[in-house]
Amino acid sequence: MTDEIILDVKGLKTYFHVDEGTVKAVDGVSFQLRRGETLGIVGESGSGKSVTNLSIINMIPNPPGKIMGGEVLYRGEDLLKMPIGSIRNIRGNKISMIFQDPMTSLNPFLRISTQMIETIVLHQKLSKTDARAKAIEMLRLAGIPSPEKRIDSYPHQFSGGMRQRVMIAMGLSCNPDILIADEPTSALDVTIQAQILELMKDLTARLGTAVILITHSLGVVAGMCDTICVMYAGRVVERGPVDAIFSAPRHPYTQGLIKSVPRLDQRPGARLSSIRGQPPNVIDLPECCPFYPRCDRAMEVCKSKYPEPTRFEGECAVSCWLYPKDAR
Repeated sequence: MTDEIILDVKGLKTYFHVDEGTVKAVDGVSFQLRRGETLGIVGESGSGKSVTNLSIINMIPNPPGKIMGGEVLYRGEDLLKMPIGSIRNIRGNKISMIFQDPMTSLNPFLRISTQMIETIVLHQKLSKTDARAKAIEMLRLAGIPSPEKRIDSYPHQFSGGMRQRVMIAMGLSCNPDILIADEPTSALDVTIQAQILELMKDLTARLGTAVILITHSLGVVAGMCDTICVMYAGRVVERGPVDAIFSAPRHPYTQGLIKSVPRLDQRPGARLSSIRGQPPNVIDLPECCPFYPRCDRAMEVCKSKYPEPTRFEGECAVSCWLYPKDAR
């Protein structure tokens, strides 16, 4: 990891206008990504993780969704202000994405060779012969046995783990600066999950690719990431280096997530900790801390106003009224 910032997201807002009201799926998200860094975005379902990353590459369906504000600076250029042709040159090329379910991301009617070669020819300007050779080499790096033969197979002829390896090979085939991985192991069994994560870690380190990893699993974050962003109800409530967040979490939501993970040193029969209540309905959410109904340390101010981020040493920041700016 270097100090070069290749992605700078500032105050990103993405809303969905539906019959019931306005869904503030992403409401002022900010973070930075450095070259070679792995950033983990964690939170419960519906917290805005996937929408944040779809917004980065401007893939929000409109209608009903619309990016309402903010900046996404890639190497100093705002992706949100680029014409659609320029964005298409970046998607899959400089910024690539691995989606959650490889079976629905891969076209079941096309051979793997067709899908991989098309991307390489489009972005790398190689001949089809050279593109096929590059695709075979990427499949080999991804651990696909006999890639010269398997490249002409259809997606249904691969197991779930192998399909995910194909997706990783496709995502890295153009040597992107940034790889966005949206729950890349959620549909796989535990043994295959470990193999896929180790493969991603090895390949991205070898290619110098920065990674944004979307996940529910704090265990995955602890083993893969350099930095963490914890999201709740469309906002980043806490962010910082992985070691700092796990050793001294400050936001009550982050503390609850970490406490809910089973520990090997727990006494037999001990009950698992859990966060009471349910995530909020983000339709027309008022300007308050959305976590206060579930928080054991909520105060009156939490019910009326959302806190600004308070920064701490070591690049940590938390949005919570327990840490007012003048009391750092």
